[in-house]
Amino acid sequence: MTEFNTAPALTLLPAVDVADGKAVRLTQGEAGTETSYGDPVEAADLWASQGAEWIHLVDLDAAFGRGSNHAVIKKVVKNTPRKVNIELSGGIRDDASLEAALSTGVKRINLGTAALENPEWAAHVIAEFGDAIAVGLDVRGTTLAARGWTKDGGDLWSVLQRLEDAGCARYVVTDVTKDGTLQGPNLELLRQVMERTPRPVIASGGVSDLDDIAALRQLVPLGLEGAIVGKGLYARAFTLAAALDVAGR
Repeated sequence: MTEFNTAPALTLLPAVDVADGKAVRLTQGEAGTETSYGDPVEAADLWASQGAEWIHLVDLDAAFGRGSNHAVIKKVVKNTPRKVNIELSGGIRDDASLEAALSTGVKRINLGTAALENPEWAAHVIAEFGDAIAVGLDVRGTTLAARGWTKDGGDLWSVLQRLEDAGCARYVVTDVTKDGTLQGPNLELLRQVMERTPRPVIASGGVSDLDDIAALRQLVPLGLEGAIVGKGLYARAFTLAAALDVAGR
């Protein structure tokens, strides 16, 4: 591991991805690559008990347009201690799904496909709900991925500029090719995004060990606010306690 660094602290968001009512992890976001890790409520409770300040909760079935885990999502939120904040992603594309997501009591909503395919609606939601809305920028190269990462969603830089103009409060940046692979985060992509926005950025995808977390923490002065950690935790490559220590939490 690298020497103890003095960069400001990095917020870690353990991921709980839900498919067919179970906590799962995917490889490169592809349907059919699920590895099951049991009850989502127990997964969220485990991370909360180990010191998580935030949990990144994803309804994968809603993201892929193949159903919904709304009842399970509500149960996870209800059973997670109130001191732990939850951000929710997956299939939030219109007023009805947004209202259903907000009704669960989560702290923040991550828009994905809707921000790419329905920019007018996304701009309206960003204006109305402000800091409660983040936009997920899921990227292959500089092309955005939509519809559960199955469709192209346009050029990263032009979409980012549009979202900046709309006043987006925060971005969650995922290198799709890294997600679930334990190959390390795409630090250069994160730097390029942060050069183009003064808004806080959350990194997602590829975190494999404590050195990756230390490297991400070095980007905090540039605008990196947090990092989503998933497969590395579930595969026991490191503990959340050790990760939080490296992150400065």
